[in-house]
Amino acid sequence: MAESSFYPSRPLPYGRQHITEADVAAVTAALHADYLTQGPTVAEFEKQFAAYVGATYAVAVANGTAALHLCALALHVQPGQRVITTPLTFAASANCVRYCGGEVHFADIDPETGLIDLAKVRALLKAHPKGHFTGLIPVDFAGLAVNLEEARQLADEFGLWIIEDSCHAPGGFFIDSQGREQRCGNGQFADLAIFSFHPVKHIATGEGGMITTNSEQLFHHLLRLRTHGITRDPADLRREPDGGWYMEMQELGYNYRLPDFNCALGLSQLARADEGLARRRQLAAQYDAAFAQVPGVTVLAPGRPGHAYHLYVIEIANRKGLYDFLKTRQIFAQVHYIPVHRMPYYEGLGWRAGNFPLVEEYYAHCLSIPLFPTLTDEEQAYVVACITEFVTADNAG
Repeated sequence: MAESSFYPSRPLPYGRQHITEADVAAVTAALHADYLTQGPTVAEFEKQFAAYVGATYAVAVANGTAALHLCALALHVQPGQRVITTPLTFAASANCVRYCGGEVHFADIDPETGLIDLAKVRALLKAHPKGHFTGLIPVDFAGLAVNLEEARQLADEFGLWIIEDSCHAPGGFFIDSQGREQRCGNGQFADLAIFSFHPVKHIATGEGGMITTNSEQLFHHLLRLRTHGITRDPADLRREPDGGWYMEMQELGYNYRLPDFNCALGLSQLARADEGLARRRQLAAQYDAAFAQVPGVTVLAPGRPGHAYHLYVIEIANRKGLYDFLKTRQIFAQVHYIPVHRMPYYEGLGWRAGNFPLVEEYYAHCLSIPLFPTLTDEEQAYVVACITEFVTADNAG
């Protein structure tokens, strides 16, 4: 990518939604329909999303955090139960356990991928009696898929359930021991998987989320939990109905529903999800080739098969210097993430700096740079040129 006199006409963030006229038309049609919420568009979005990831069931919810919370409730996380997750994630991956009164424990990352290191998870499990931990929440960080076949083997051996946090990876996959592609969220190895439809994600609904599973029992439980714990299903009722209005609140649930017009936007976006994923991978390959020529820039897991590229992450010695420099050039990078155990809330629970040195070393140098389907080749070349300019000057200094 050669340098040019190009300067962006608008800021280049690390991620950006792509809204088309077809999206607008889909939402408009939903607004003119009979239902704004709890209507047929919700079920259609669930059906098509389940088919996209290869799962049997899907439940649309208000956002990814609500999805995590409902998963923890459906798996009966109780006060005092211990669940393992990665410190390299958005706080919600851990918070869902705390919402239920459970205890969060962390396992450090593989620095080559940023994914939770399953060898470290095994070591943590072996250091305690069986039953000490009840669950595992691996995260498909940046779009890289955790090897859930290996995670399932650990879970079966030590009696754990698995929630796959796949917010970064719709369309991503890993290769199993038989050489087969296993799509993120397909339910083959995890009990439940969750996705987010925040604007910077692959599929945007404004806010929104999805839970996928192959368990019919969990599916029906989740449907009840997302609507106040209420059911109208005659097969589930515990008393004889006294009229067509009859319903039962059978447990404490929440209003975590996703409206029909959000689902209409989701359906429209889902129709071109593979197109957006292909563009993300093309842009990532171009970044890989460009940064291979720039000493001082390290790319996280370049060219890894199955990468869904929600984020494109580089590591650099002078991360803050580069971050500040890029802002002066209309490029708004981001850091993913401040390790969860370094958040004041979790430090208040006893976690400290130095507990997980690999993720802390990663955090000191990581930066997510612009990657989204509507990023043009010219804009990308500008990003590369600016990073190259800074790194060259910084190295010379």
